[in-house]
Amino acid sequence: MILIHRLRAVVFVVMCVGFVTLGVAAFLQRGRPAPTVEVAALSRGAIPHPPPHAAPAPASPGEDCGQPRLFAPAAQDNAVGLATLAVAPFGVGETGWAVYAPMAAREIASSCAPDAPGFAAALARWQAAHGLSGGGRMDAPTLSTLSTVWLLRRPFVLLSRKACPPPPDLSSLARADPAEAYGGKVVLARPAALAAFRRMASALRAVVPEAPPLTIASAFRGVDEEAARCADGRCGSPGKARCSAHRTGLAFDLLLGAAPGSDPFSTDPANRLYQAGTPTYRWLVANADRFGFVNYPYEPWHWEWTGEAV
Repeated sequence: MILIHRLRAVVFVVMCVGFVTLGVAAFLQRGRPAPTVEVAALSRGAIPHPPPHAAPAPASPGEDCGQPRLFAPAAQDNAVGLATLAVAPFGVGETGWAVYAPMAAREIASSCAPDAPGFAAALARWQAAHGLSGGGRMDAPTLSTLSTVWLLRRPFVLLSRKACPPPPDLSSLARADPAEAYGGKVVLARPAALAAFRRMASALRAVVPEAPPLTIASAFRGVDEEAARCADGRCGSPGKARCSAHRTGLAFDLLLGAAPGSDPFSTDPANRLYQAGTPTYRWLVANADRFGFVNYPYEPWHWEWTGEAV
């Protein structure tokens, strides 16, 4: 009986310590910004080798998309999965991976369509290099690893995992020209970032003349403005109201058009898929890194300049 009483006492002490530990953790967490969707997504696991900040290598111009035929079955599965595969690369359940196909092709250095054997062969090489199975078939683990690679290229994500960066002084920001601002809005950004945007927009206009002029719908947003935008839950994450990449003056929401009946900045799958198929987005995926910009692929319109410290 004495032994039983002692065991009970030990269990009671352990439980008390556990409750105190949880309470301290909750207290320390109080007041911190809730993580954004993109930051929280990183907690699902790390990739074997964190990627360098540099963009992936471009595809080989001599790539044969119809070969090797060995990857024809994987290509067929990819063709089906483009619209049916259950994935959640950024913490939100989705059906199909077509919206990420342009980014995936660039990452694996393939110029082939996502349902081609050449794409599957390039994907298989990328999977093997990152310790993944799949044999050239796009699956949920592969897309999750790709999303981590993309997130880690964003300096804001790396920094905000530790602390939310302070906003710049308003007097240090530059104002976009009326022709550069969507709907005549007042758009502010860091001067060097705005200059990089202008170089990128000029290059797009020269190479893809059929594309509409690249305009900015939003760049710098202060804490109060972000909180007002997120009040109706549109942000998808409580953390964005307190710590958005737009507070840095380095993030740009670009106008890429919209699916019929949709808002240009809606995360509705149909709208995101429409934007991912536009010539402007595909050009940006292939070329924006030359101007220092990286994309948050869950929002095709969202681009961040990496040429200056956050």
